[in-house]
Amino acid sequence: MRAIRLPTLAAAAFIGVGCISHGVPAVGAEANEGTLRVCLNEDLPPYSVRHGKDGAGFDYLIAESLAKRLGKQLAVQWFESKLDEDSSTRIEANALLSDGRCDLLGGYPLVKDELGKPGLETARLPGFAGAGAADRRRRVTLGTLAATRPYHFAALTVVLGGKAAAKPITGLADLDGVNIGTEAGTFADAILMSFDHGRLISRITHLVPGRGELLPKLEKGEYDATLIPLHRFDAYLIEHPDTGIKPSGYYFRIGFNMGFVGLASAAPLIERVNLALDDMLKSDEPASFAVAAHMTYLPPRQPFILDDITVSDLTK
Repeated sequence: MRAIRLPTLAAAAFIGVGCISHGVPAVGAEANEGTLRVCLNEDLPPYSVRHGKDGAGFDYLIAESLAKRLGKQLAVQWFESKLDEDSSTRIEANALLSDGRCDLLGGYPLVKDELGKPGLETARLPGFAGAGAADRRRRVTLGTLAATRPYHFAALTVVLGGKAAAKPITGLADLDGVNIGTEAGTFADAILMSFDHGRLISRITHLVPGRGELLPKLEKGEYDATLIPLHRFDAYLIEHPDTGIKPSGYYFRIGFNMGFVGLASAAPLIERVNLALDDMLKSDEPASFAVAAHMTYLPPRQPFILDDITVSDLTK
């Protein structure tokens, strides 16, 4: 059965040509033992947001707490992602880590296919704070990605509006007869199109992804429901606190845990991070950080690393 790669939280592709960097740390990976350097997306609310020299968001607060528990100062390397159908979060993260831009990258989906050794030997860097013209041209020799334990679970949820605003949703079958909007080619789209062997297809309106139209059009009543990553709905609520669209409270059974990722060569650091994250979860710190970041928090769940998903998994 054909496997489907889960879409990750961000994707970017950068073009250019240049020389190859052989993984020599650009900012001194071991130069400052008192600093924990974490790469974070600069514009991914409610996870991480850059405000000048400062940061905010759930992943930022997690990284800040983690650094304190390790007895280090946090230094954030902000990076940017641009949607592109040929891009790969796995390659993007690997390039930043292999270039020594950070020790860990936060807010990473713990999916089997997104870890380990990539198929490519080298890759270009995504855009990052402080990058020069030469950084946009050169290539980096890639390493092997290893995950920490997770600190929260990323879910897909049904959001309702219009005629379906008060409709009880306990599963996708409850969307039968409801007009549905979705972004073409996304994981949510694959789920909706595959459900019960195409049961919902006639009710689906497809939108072009990346334009930010999905929830505003739901608000306008162009359809009455959508399936969307929970963090995107949270981000919409931050910008539109008076919105009339409503969360259903239903979460699709397939989602993935989020954690940090580093290079396999940093195994001792990853072991220390795992112990610190265990302590954070026992003290319910992530839940309190989610409140501060205006994010709906779901604790990690087993299996910590999600295996590949087949089409048959989506038709159930």
